[in-house]
Amino acid sequence: MIIVIVQLPIPPRAPQDALASAKETAPRFRELSDRGLLKKYYLNGPAGGGGVYVWRSRAEAEAWYSPEWYEQVREMFGVTPHVSFYDSLVQVDNERGEVLVQPASER
Repeated sequence: MIIVIVQLPIPPRAPQDALASAKETAPRFRELSDRGLLKKYYLNGPAGGGGVYVWRSRAEAEAWYSPEWYEQVREMFGVTPHVSFYDSLVQVDNERGEVLVQPASER
């Protein structure tokens, strides 16, 4: 599993503005389930906005963050996004009471 954190250095937005934006774009991300996106968390705070994305594989994640994607984000927000990729080898799921370890065959 791959975690991607996208940070947008934009001015803080009022919660209702961030919510409206998220509601507008959420259907687009629902359509990415067949391309490997498992979850997306929208971020909004004093440092700006962005998202935390959970992808099935690094290849699927890298396919999404193309040069065209960067350009689209620059056009939408007027800033260059900072994108960080992380392997997630262990997850603690307190809602299910589980600790999940990625199998060696998938590392």
